[in-house]
Amino acid sequence: MKIALFSSKSYDSEYFDRLGNQFRHEITHFETRLRTRTAYLAKGHAAVCVFVNDVVDRACINILKELQIKAIALRCAGFNNIDLEAASEAGIRVVRVPAYSPESVAEHALALILTLNRKTHKSYNRVREGNFSLERLTGFNIHGKTVGVIGAGKIGAAFARIMLGMGCRVLAYDMYPNQALTKAGAAYVEFERLLSESDIISLHCPLTPETTYMINRQSLSLMKKGVMLINTSRGALLNTLDVIKSLKKGQVGYLGIDVYEQEEKLFFRDRSEEILQDDEIARLMTFPNVLITAHQAFFTKEALEQIATTTLRNLEEVEQGTELSNEVSAVP
Repeated sequence: MKIALFSSKSYDSEYFDRLGNQFRHEITHFETRLRTRTAYLAKGHAAVCVFVNDVVDRACINILKELQIKAIALRCAGFNNIDLEAASEAGIRVVRVPAYSPESVAEHALALILTLNRKTHKSYNRVREGNFSLERLTGFNIHGKTVGVIGAGKIGAAFARIMLGMGCRVLAYDMYPNQALTKAGAAYVEFERLLSESDIISLHCPLTPETTYMINRQSLSLMKKGVMLINTSRGALLNTLDVIKSLKKGQVGYLGIDVYEQEEKLFFRDRSEEILQDDEIARLMTFPNVLITAHQAFFTKEALEQIATTTLRNLEEVEQGTELSNEVSAVP
C-alpha cells in the first residue's frame, strides 16, 4: 500500500521505513501537517498516516475522498482531531494505535512530578554555573502522599501502579473501574473526593465533550491548596486561564504539563528564534513552579516501535480487506 505520512520527523522515518519494508508498504514522508491546504499531497496514495496535531476535518476528508483515499491511520491513541462522521460518510476507514507502551507516558508523568518536587532541573543549571547552594531547592517526600489518578485506563493504571510502588495512597476516578487495580491497592472514589483529598493529581483520560475543561475554576477550588497538577493526556482537559489564576493565588502549587490546548501551533518545531504569539503559554513559562515538556511523554524506543508496527499492521488489514482490529467509528 502507498502511504502518505504527514507531520513526519526523523524518528518517524527511522521506524516506519525500517518496518514498512517488512510489511511491503511504500511510504512517502511529508514534514507538513495534514490539513485542507496540504491534503492534495496525498494524491497517488491509498492511505494517509497522521499524528495528534493534523487537522482532519470535513473539508480535508472531502479532498481525501476525491483522491480515493481508503484509510486514515492515526499513529496515536487519541482521535479528537478526526471528523469521524465525515470519514464514515466518505467511506474512509479510520484506524488508530489504542495502546503503545503505556509505561512510557506513566513514567514521564513521574518524571514531571520528581523534577517539580526536587527541582533537579534548577540544580543542574546551578551546578553548571558553579552555584552549589541548596537555597530554595527544598522538596517533599512522595512516599505517603495521596495521589489522584483521573482516568484509570492502561496509562492511568500503569501510573497508579508506579505510585503504589512508591508508597503512596492512590485514589482513582474512572467510569469503568479496574478490579485488578483495586486489588493492587488503589481506591475508586467520586471525582469531588479525589480532588479534595489528593496532594498530587495526574490526568490520564481522553478528550471528549464531557472531559473538555474538566479542570476549571470550580474543580480547582475543590483541590488542596498547593496541589501538584500533572497532565500528560490532552491539553484541553485544562482551562489554561483558570489554571493560571490558580497558580497566581497559590491554589495550584506545582504544574507539570506535556500537552497544551494550542500546541499544534507550537510543538514539534524549533521556535527558539521566534517571538511567541501565544500569551497563555508565555505566561505559564514565567512561573518557577511550572514545568512544560513538548508532548514527549510517548517518546521512547519501545513506544516508537510499537506505534509503527501497529499502524502498519492496521493498514495491512485495510489492504487485505480483513476485519480491522483497531478501527474507530463515529458514534451512531
